[in-house]
Amino acid sequence: MRCPLCDTRTARRACPAVGRDICPVCCGTKRQVEIRCPDTCAYLAGARVHPPASIRRQRDQDLSMLTPGLAGLSEPRQQLFLFSLTLIDRFKGDGLEAATDGDVASAAGALASTFDTAARGVIYEHRADSVPARRMAEGIRDVFDQLGRGRPSGFAADAAEVLRRLEERVQAARHLAPEHPRAFLELAGRVARRLGAPEAGALPADGQGASPAAGSSIILP
Repeated sequence: MRCPLCDTRTARRACPAVGRDICPVCCGTKRQVEIRCPDTCAYLAGARVHPPASIRRQRDQDLSMLTPGLAGLSEPRQQLFLFSLTLIDRFKGDGLEAATDGDVASAAGALASTFDTAARGVIYEHRADSVPARRMAEGIRDVFDQLGRGRPSGFAADAAEVLRRLEERVQAARHLAPEHPRAFLELAGRVARRLGAPEAGALPADGQGASPAAGSSIILP
């Protein structure tokens, strides 16, 4: 029997989403893309436990890039670091207004200076040097202000340190791949998808949104 999706290859796998047997190629390439696989699917579960080699290599590369930024941070700062990656992805813009890694570095650096100044009791906004960077910085700061509301004054110092780490990681990515102007942004997008980042505006009302990394395999022990 031919696969009902490609009408070319032999159907050999029972697909609970389609309700019929499909071929292994369609199962592997259209899973969670064109086919809404239920969590009960054995093939989906197997792919999560044993991802393809290319995915494993990408995860290893992402970890090697992020690990220096996480090293030595307390657990709350690690969580804030990873949450910041989801915000970078959220406020990256699109089309002609899409940010580049240079914009991300500019936004992170300006915000780090702003929060570092606030940690010393002085209110002064440092501005990024491009429109996409300023848009990103404003979006991240709005969320950080929600997170810091009602928390100890030390949150500003936490934010400054995390943002400095982010700026350094972005610059490292730019140095490793100067021909790829959005390498770090793509990494942030992969992290956001793995952490199940909420849609824009979906930050919990209590402000406890800086811990999406709980249980994530992206943090090294």
